[in-house]
Amino acid sequence: MIQEKIQKLKERNNFLLQELSKPDVASDSNKFRKIAREQSELSEILTVSDKLEKITSQVEDDLEIIHDNEDDELVIIAKDEIETLEVERNKLEEQLKLLLIPKDPNDSKNAIVEIRAGTGGDEAAIFAGDLYRMYSKYCEQNNYKVEIMNSNPSERGGFKEIIFNVIGADAFGKLKFESGVHRVQRVPDTETQGRVHTSAASVVILPEVEDVEVVIKSNELKVDVYRSSGPGGQSVNTTDSAVRITHIPTGMVVTCQDEKSQLKNKNKALKVLKARLFDLAQREQNDSIASQRKTMVAGGDRSAKIRTYNFPQGRVTDHRINLTLYKLDRIVFGEIDELIEKLQLADRTEKLEHSIS
Repeated sequence: MIQEKIQKLKERNNFLLQELSKPDVASDSNKFRKIAREQSELSEILTVSDKLEKITSQVEDDLEIIHDNEDDELVIIAKDEIETLEVERNKLEEQLKLLLIPKDPNDSKNAIVEIRAGTGGDEAAIFAGDLYRMYSKYCEQNNYKVEIMNSNPSERGGFKEIIFNVIGADAFGKLKFESGVHRVQRVPDTETQGRVHTSAASVVILPEVEDVEVVIKSNELKVDVYRSSGPGGQSVNTTDSAVRITHIPTGMVVTCQDEKSQLKNKNKALKVLKARLFDLAQREQNDSIASQRKTMVAGGDRSAKIRTYNFPQGRVTDHRINLTLYKLDRIVFGEIDELIEKLQLADRTEKLEHSIS
């Protein structure tokens, strides 16, 4: 069955290579990029498949030597080689199975990140600010660009809400498992008796979508402009630059006031709205396809508590995969690669189990 799939992928790869050589494709940057990305993914699969075929052929040759040869020394060498090759073959087989799992087509997109303070008052807003800094540091380390879409700062520090765009290759694929409720346990600066408080903030990760993926009719929108509010800035309370867009069919409301230009605020608000509508459509589709199945990492209710940051003990626990790391000081400064990689591995492993069962 896998061999049939590999053969089809080889045929598809040859077709894509021919497409990439056509002048009309080369002149269309979007089409060329899309085809090149798919061809690159297929090339990775086929490279592993070729290695696996060569090792399998070597094992068969060694088995023939063992079966047909009376030279004990040659047989011993062949048996030793088979033992080494079998270890490598098992690794490649597992790698190939994982590569053959269908990828989320949204993984390669930019990500829109929404962070909101939850329970805990001022401390929750401060924690929301800490999460924003954590993701900003992570983006900086991975050469991702961060563009703030909208923010609502808290008077005591941090944010009641902040929305930003993460621009870079595979940004959504890296960050999508961060969606959910993040909880912090620590002694706030305002606490005089040294008691540990628990606060929370919610994180939502959405793929940025292109205009062709979500079409919004103008009569479906109600656009209001008003004077921006918040700390600092010459434009605050002086011009009607802030924008509030209401999507009438769903009741979704998006506001943006970070730019001095009303047009820029409107464009940013529309980008967030399209991402939310795209996410809503996908979740409804997934629910209709498999309403009873909830995957361990990717499919559960995004409102569920996913991670706890315990400052007194210096630990971070991800509750979905029962992973605890005692390096909170490094994690809150953006070193979340290990968390992301473990979550990606758990997701791929579970998908592999479902594809086999």
